[in-house]
Amino acid sequence: MRNAIIRRNTGETQICVSLEIDGKGKADLGDGTGIGFFDHMLNAFSRHGLFDLEIQAAGDLEVDGHHLVEDTGIVLGEAIKQAVGDKSGIRRFGYFILPMDEALVLCAIDLSGRPYFRMDFEGEKKGFTAPAVGEFDTQLVREFFYSISYAAAMNLHFRILSGENDHHIIEGMFKAFGKALDMATQKDPRIEDVLSTKGCL
Repeated sequence: MRNAIIRRNTGETQICVSLEIDGKGKADLGDGTGIGFFDHMLNAFSRHGLFDLEIQAAGDLEVDGHHLVEDTGIVLGEAIKQAVGDKSGIRRFGYFILPMDEALVLCAIDLSGRPYFRMDFEGEKKGFTAPAVGEFDTQLVREFFYSISYAAAMNLHFRILSGENDHHIIEGMFKAFGKALDMATQKDPRIEDVLSTKGCL
């Protein structure tokens, strides 16, 4: 079973993530993170990536959502890295282009062991225009995925190909990330060790 349980307790947050790579898309967020839209996005990631995900998260929301969202990304990234294991037999690369109404989002992943994150908007829209979606600060989208990429030691790229509504764009990103990660972590019977000329990842 490719799974992991990771905990992080600091003076700012208390987070526990349980992740099953070969799941059925079931999410259990307990009482929630305290940020409704973030809960919705974590559920979308789990459902569309077909990962079983349990998260217990609490933090200093009286300050703002930054510490909670960033630390959840760190812990989820560590869980992904541990659950994937030595990466023997996996496809390593994954990508998905996801439509969400007027939004079109590309996500590409390389489970290379080297962290790198990039998020680009194409066309006239150069970033999110709304300060928040619900209680979720749109600036935290970048922080969340950056934290995942570095904790999981993955290349993670997003291209926002089109879109006007920030809710649609962000939801497209979480769903596309789940689909791309599902592809990258799948076993391919033709790959006998790791998919690298170096012999390791």
